[in-house]
Amino acid sequence: MMAPAATTPLAGSLAAFLDASPVAALVEVREAKGSTPREKGAWMLVSPEAILGTIGGGQLEFLAIAKARELIAQNIATGTLDIPLGPEIGQCCGGHVALDIRMTGREERDALLRRAARVDAARPHVYLFGGGHVGRALAGVLAMLPVRTAIVETRAEALAQVPEGVEPHLTAVPEEVVRAAPPRAAFVVLTHDHALDFLVAAEALAREDAAYVGMIGSKTKKETFRRWYMRHGGDERHLARLIIPIGGEELRDKRPAVIAVMTAAQVMRHLGKSGT
Repeated sequence: MMAPAATTPLAGSLAAFLDASPVAALVEVREAKGSTPREKGAWMLVSPEAILGTIGGGQLEFLAIAKARELIAQNIATGTLDIPLGPEIGQCCGGHVALDIRMTGREERDALLRRAARVDAARPHVYLFGGGHVGRALAGVLAMLPVRTAIVETRAEALAQVPEGVEPHLTAVPEEVVRAAPPRAAFVVLTHDHALDFLVAAEALAREDAAYVGMIGSKTKKETFRRWYMRHGGDERHLARLIIPIGGEELRDKRPAVIAVMTAAQVMRHLGKSGT
């Protein structure tokens, strides 16, 4: 099975930015103390016309961009900023940020591209089983997040409108995709067929290394699945990991876009807990 393509890969965006920006400065957080918008190591690129990435926004970022462009205009190789996040700059975080700013030569650019490729490779995998209204809406939300997403379908026509950056995967046996998935993947089951849902969900529950196993449905469907699952050799320990309905019990709005946003947040929480 092909691995899902990286969604909005950082390396691709970075390469495009560097190609369009022969002169650019790297702004990197060297030190972050107390309450700060971003952590040590966060970075952004600044050119005379554009920026890529963020070190936290607000006045902190405005000051960093201005300093980087000052260095570019004066052809100065390096600079620093030490900024307390207080009333003096109109931010009330209360922490302190130290920034390193340096012009990007060939070696620096190559190092950034390697760094971005490692970040892309480490993105967790999310598999959506079903390309219907909710599946496509969820794929669209996940396409904006740092995950690698695939829509798995048995129907070719259901893959005609897969969002950009999401891998369409056509297969007659979606359970095999579950078995071939890497560790700590997330599985969201929302096919057009309840029997197929049950097969895929059971296979996903067998993956004790899964970060998330969710299935679209109601309390009635959950109970129906429970009875089916236990009749077919399931156990309560695995069953307890199944999330149904997806998106949270408090979700009352059943529009696909709303379900998608709530489910994406739920998936990201579980991926974070799993350490991916």
